Amino acid sequence: MANALPDRVDVAVIGAGAAGLFAAIEAAKRGRRVMVLEHNREPGRKILLSGGGRCNFTNLHAGASRYHSENPDFARSALARYTPADFVALVDRHGIPWHEKKDGQLFADRSAREIVRMLLAECDSAGARILPDCRVLSVERDDGFALSTSLGPLRTAAVVVAAGGLSIPKVGATDLGYRIAARFGHRVVPCRPALVALRFAEPERARFGDLAGVATEAAVSAGGRTFRERILFTHRGLSGPAVLDASSFWTPGAPVTVDFCPDADIAEEIRARRGGTGRSSPRSILGERLPDRLAERLAAGCPRIAELRREDVTRLSGEVHRFTFVPAETEGYGTAEVTAGGVDTREVSGTTMESRLVPGLYFAGEVLDVTGELGGFNFQWAWASAHAAGRSA
Repeated sequence: MANALPDRVDVAVIGAGAAGLFAAIEAAKRGRRVMVLEHNREPGRKILLSGGGRCNFTNLHAGASRYHSENPDFARSALARYTPADFVALVDRHGIPWHEKKDGQLFADRSAREIVRMLLAECDSAGARILPDCRVLSVERDDGFALSTSLGPLRTAAVVVAAGGLSIPKVGATDLGYRIAARFGHRVVPCRPALVALRFAEPERARFGDLAGVATEAAVSAGGRTFRERILFTHRGLSGPAVLDASSFWTPGAPVTVDFCPDADIAEEIRARRGGTGRSSPRSILGERLPDRLAERLAAGCPRIAELRREDVTRLSGEVHRFTFVPAETEGYGTAEVTAGGVDTREVSGTTMESRLVPGLYFAGEVLDVTGELGGFNFQWAWASAHAAGRSA
């Protein structure tokens, strides 16, 4: 950690999160004089919160198809040149035990703090200096860049903007990265909370609000994408992995559709039992596949199977397989894992992360318009984009 600003450096990195620290490591390994400016008292605060405190540091299946952007092919080059296996090798070299939880999601066995310590050790070894409690006030262009900070001026040949997004403001998230980009003429794709729970409008909240804590596997669709995973009812709406992933594709006013029984055809099951004794009920059929309270709520008002009319079966099937609602809003940046939108990647090189508008200006991580799915994908984007920026800055 540094305690004072030098007069000049080769590379100034704004932000000591995952992308900022990794970009600093890569630039310093090339012999560059690197200073990381961090407005928090300690680096890596968001890393410490991730994965329930164990840091879901990558996903073995990270590929461009698992990311969302207005420029969908942008992430392909960086992800191909720095892979999950590369980061796992670094983790192994530092002796940090890890495990695969499911679907390629890798977590530290003990604590996310070990990942932060690893990054700080790599910075120290490479010679990258980190200056905490340092707010960047402005960035201007001259023969290089002139930064005004709360601790004084700094001149640098290159700037890497790794200031993150707007998600989780309690760890210091700000719009600094977007303001710097706009200052230099970059378009910023409108930002919104992503990987975030959705709130019901009042009719759905009145109907399902008391199911808080009920969880089941479902298929959730929004914006033309469908995600199958667990969902969780909350007092205000829906959460769980499938909902969080779908939220990245949801836009205000658009519908979200839930299939509560993606492995079954409830209408067919009801028709198959019509020839029985008549003692079965729609609620009991749903109860074989869904939590009791949810089954009861979906089948409320349905007569016994022997008395069901065709329109009753159609209505129930629609409730189960095509439950559609328009969320009132998301839970917001306070709990969103990432920020969707950001610096327009059509104005940034996909191989170096350098601005196409301003030579020497680079972007890495969440500040860019690249949003990964839930499960370590966004960390892998931080490592890959920072690797590209650090190797070039």
